[in-house]
Amino acid sequence: MALCVKESGCQTWKHESGMSNISSAIADAKRQRRPVMRAYDLIEQVLSYNPDADEDLLARAYYYALKAHGDQKRASGDPYFSHPVEVAGILTELHLDDATIATALLHDVVEDTGTTLEEIEHLFGKEIAGLVKGLTKIRRLDLISREAAQAENLRKFLLAVSRDVRVLIVKLADRLHNMRTLGFMPEHKRKRIAEETMDIYAPLAGRMGLQRIREELEDLAFQIINPQAYTQIRERLRELEAESADLLSEIRAEIEKVLERHSIGEALVTGRRKKPYSIWRKMQQKRLSLSQVTDIFGFRVIVEKTDDCYRVLGAIHQTWNIVPGRFKDYISTPKLNGYRSIHTTVRGPAGRPVELQIRTQRMHEVAERGVAAHGIYKDATSQEESEAGVTVPVEIANAYSWLRELVERLEEGETPKGFLEHTKLELFTDQVFCFTPKGDLIVLPRGATAIDFAYAVHTDIGNATVGCRINGHHAPLLTQLNNGNEVDIITSKTQDVPPAAWENLVVTGKARAAIRRANRLASRADYIGLGEDILERWLEKLGRKLDKGELAAAFPRIGIVDVDDGLEALGRGEISIGEIMRAMGLEDEEGAQAALLPGRRATDAQGRLNIRKAVLARGLERNLPMRISPDAGAVPGERIIGIREDDGGITIYPIFARRLENYEDEAGRWVDLKWNSAELDGALFPARIKVVVHNEVGALAEVARIIGERGANIENLIMTHRASDFYDFDIMIEVRDLGHLNEILASLNHSDVVSEAVRFAG
Repeated sequence: MALCVKESGCQTWKHESGMSNISSAIADAKRQRRPVMRAYDLIEQVLSYNPDADEDLLARAYYYALKAHGDQKRASGDPYFSHPVEVAGILTELHLDDATIATALLHDVVEDTGTTLEEIEHLFGKEIAGLVKGLTKIRRLDLISREAAQAENLRKFLLAVSRDVRVLIVKLADRLHNMRTLGFMPEHKRKRIAEETMDIYAPLAGRMGLQRIREELEDLAFQIINPQAYTQIRERLRELEAESADLLSEIRAEIEKVLERHSIGEALVTGRRKKPYSIWRKMQQKRLSLSQVTDIFGFRVIVEKTDDCYRVLGAIHQTWNIVPGRFKDYISTPKLNGYRSIHTTVRGPAGRPVELQIRTQRMHEVAERGVAAHGIYKDATSQEESEAGVTVPVEIANAYSWLRELVERLEEGETPKGFLEHTKLELFTDQVFCFTPKGDLIVLPRGATAIDFAYAVHTDIGNATVGCRINGHHAPLLTQLNNGNEVDIITSKTQDVPPAAWENLVVTGKARAAIRRANRLASRADYIGLGEDILERWLEKLGRKLDKGELAAAFPRIGIVDVDDGLEALGRGEISIGEIMRAMGLEDEEGAQAALLPGRRATDAQGRLNIRKAVLARGLERNLPMRISPDAGAVPGERIIGIREDDGGITIYPIFARRLENYEDEAGRWVDLKWNSAELDGALFPARIKVVVHNEVGALAEVARIIGERGANIENLIMTHRASDFYDFDIMIEVRDLGHLNEILASLNHSDVVSEAVRFAG
């Protein structure tokens, strides 16, 4: 596809076809604020760190992507092709290999053009096609919610990353360039993308050691999420920089003199300023004002050998007093992402606090470029690589360990909300280092408890935990752990299901998922049965029967793979009956949508009963449509009021409904109604109740049993609040009249699993 022609010592690249299209795109780019990087310039950047780079591959990828994207434009008005080229340019700064640079150039062609993966594999090989596939979002996936789609795309992405970390590196560079140009997007999209960047992509960069990318992503997102705080901190930094320029030079000179006195000659001392988001995070964590943050500026000392790091540390500590609690040795105990360095803060010249990082040049490369600094990108636990004798540095193996555990849980049937929550929990970066009695190191996020420690050792140990000893002394399981703690977990053979309340007390995704899973399994059958009963009743209203084959096709549209998982989620109130009906495509059937809205119609044993017959009203047109309020419902025995709606219909409310407050100044819309006792025999009417349930196994199933045994239907059930000890549920039930409703409420309030059951005012 491309020819390399060398003339008079310079290289020019020509394409065999589409020349007019290429010339047009490049000419268009020149009119923009920043011209598109030429193929020659990109290749030169790669050759600067990899003289053996495949120039032909890079040129072919460049021109193929340029032609594929054609006249497409970005929101900024720039040629779309400028984006993949800028992504490739970011990756050259990380010294990535040829295949990764080519992937960056091609990463959007399958998603945004007519190109297929088969075509990419044919032209560029299986390796690059696999990387592009991992970066391509799920297209035309039949999902009915953005949350479900986001979770499924994240699942697919993390699975691809677990096979080849280069997928993540390209994705992070892609997100970085998108964030740099986010100002051209609509405001509502800017904030959503910035929040996603802060929640997912910046922590991912940190966990893989890509510190420069992480810091820039955080700062770009921060100025969109909290522009006022960003501006204030940035202005303060400028003032301090102007005020402290001479002082910083003096401190750097003093450090260099100290190193010279101790015969540490081969050392590079550099100063740096913290980023606005880093300062903001410290202010929030330690409850400080901006004026109270003293370590805005820091210094790095970069030496040749690891031994020199400790020599520098000794020289610094002999010269200035250390600030207590501000020393960390990440060389002897590296972070999970492979980061190694010594951190210390001392009272330096003039008594000012001076923060120092001491590391070797190699450690510095890893700190800046993370996993990309190793030059080994694939996970060497694969069989092919193991047989080939490929070894991977400890740093990259550790950086992968958390990802492997996360991927293992992808098959456990988490709901989209749960999966996203657990993924975010796994992205903690502030860590504490603790030990088992045998001396094994356990790394946990800051704020972790002994329960988190137990689950980090093994899931079965966590489930059986009943107590702990910290540093040889008995301590509460909720004790937050500190660096260096030795934790001895006490287990019991009689416990295999942990208290459900633990789920809201732990901080690690692994512990939270394991606790939820253990409690789910213990009560799974009850909730599956409840969900099946609720769904059967709804389908019966539509004249249909429960078909698990139909459910198997419908549940993936709401991000649930297994039918029993979906029925369980319905029984627990984690998804609504309406979501399932929409996933089954029933909202388009005649009459089905009306049946899904609580309170539209009363029902009897033979079918639906016209509300107009159940209610008497004076002076209203004969065929005026009526409906019962979906907020609170209404049942015979309660005084009712009608409100004229804009469409001419009447909505019926119980007299105590809060919604009536909205119409206090519109007396003309009020209609006095009463129940027609002659038409009520056998009919069921909707009533909304609030039930507070103890957080224990089988509690919701007991609530459903009480309601069912007293001849009422559960029409809809939603969990509105979840605490460590109680769940709050809104339940729409169908009852005959007020006496029937009060009987059910009394039975619920007498149950040991119910704290409170009341009529909901809506």
